[in-house]
Amino acid sequence: MKNYFSKYLAEGIGTFFLVFFGCGSMILAQLDQNFAGGFVPVIFGGAVSIMIYAIGHISGAHFNPAVTIGFWSVGRFPLKRVPGYIISQFIGATLASSVHKIIFESGHDFGATVINGTLVQGVLMEVILSFSLMFVIISVATDSRAVGELAGIAIGSTVAVCAFVGGPMTRASMNPARTLGPDILNFNFSQTWIYFVAPIIGTVLGAKTYEWIRCHQEETSSNNPTGCC
Repeated sequence: MKNYFSKYLAEGIGTFFLVFFGCGSMILAQLDQNFAGGFVPVIFGGAVSIMIYAIGHISGAHFNPAVTIGFWSVGRFPLKRVPGYIISQFIGATLASSVHKIIFESGHDFGATVINGTLVQGVLMEVILSFSLMFVIISVATDSRAVGELAGIAIGSTVAVCAFVGGPMTRASMNPARTLGPDILNFNFSQTWIYFVAPIIGTVLGAKTYEWIRCHQEETSSNNPTGCC
């Protein structure tokens, strides 16, 4: 149980700093005209990279309920640890937004995720972004052929690229916890469900697609007819 607690605590801390720095940069862009808002995607990606290298060896550095569910969906994560991870991630994100309330007070939306377009456009964007994120994560995290030492850079860069492209339309959440924290402080849950459903669909599809590619490649290049599945 003690070992599990360390993992849960690491997930909470990692998610806290993801939201604190990432959404914090969005708040600064709203409050300070001199702050270059164009750096927001880089800050999100950088925060993810830093925390992966800091505590990835403890918890696996999910920092995202959709990623946890994605790993579980392909048998890469035990079901018994899923609730603890998700609760820790939600707590970390909510605490970060609560600290934003103390530091920045009012006049901002806590970096809330909103759709600038139709519902279909927003859902499709979040599914694609989440798919790409999970596809990269499961590759560098579970495939021995990938360069594991560069996992933090690869995943952080993916977050940044997704934020650059998807930010204007959906604010590129890809993460139910990252969405719920600001929504709780804003007392606005009208679009919260979108950022729960779409990222989970995307990460599950991304995980299953990579597992299929991995297994298909090993089946066609190995003398073992059963492959890796």
